[in-house]
Amino acid sequence: MNKGLFRFGAREVVFAAIGAALYGVLSWGTNLLQIPGAGNVAIRPAVAIPMFFGVAFGPWVGLLAGAIGNVLADFLSGYGFWPWWDLGNGLMAFFPGLIFLAIKNYRDLNDILKAEGMVILGCFVGFAVAAASELWVSGVDVATTISINFLPAFISNVINGLILVPILMVAYSAIVARSGR
Repeated sequence: MNKGLFRFGAREVVFAAIGAALYGVLSWGTNLLQIPGAGNVAIRPAVAIPMFFGVAFGPWVGLLAGAIGNVLADFLSGYGFWPWWDLGNGLMAFFPGLIFLAIKNYRDLNDILKAEGMVILGCFVGFAVAAASELWVSGVDVATTISINFLPAFISNVINGLILVPILMVAYSAIVARSGR
């Protein structure tokens, strides 16, 4: 198997579509769990899916699973189209994908810690970009966008990612071991 960091072929298209569908539908199921006082930010445990897909299948798969999955979740929830937040969700999963080649054993603590570090970085960059858009899209000031957009999205998504991505990594390792790949 050709495992290049930025490889993007039919296999990656399929994984990106699967990741986007899972993220979109499962996020739609939890979009009712709005964080009080936050600007349209929900608690979404499903954020771990595109993050994991980035770790397991590469940065482009994560980016597309996060961005397209967010479009799907917002569409199903009736929120409309928020391109900067879609991009932010994509970036949230792109950064964990940057360690795709460095992961040798999905059960190894060092590899899990690498993934978790990138989950934090991905959430920081992704939601900083998304929240910054609110400065000109919604006309709010910096303090407001940090408190009602960035912090709620960053904190809830980091917590979900730090808890669930390692679980998905270990489960994936078991599936791969069973399939003999």
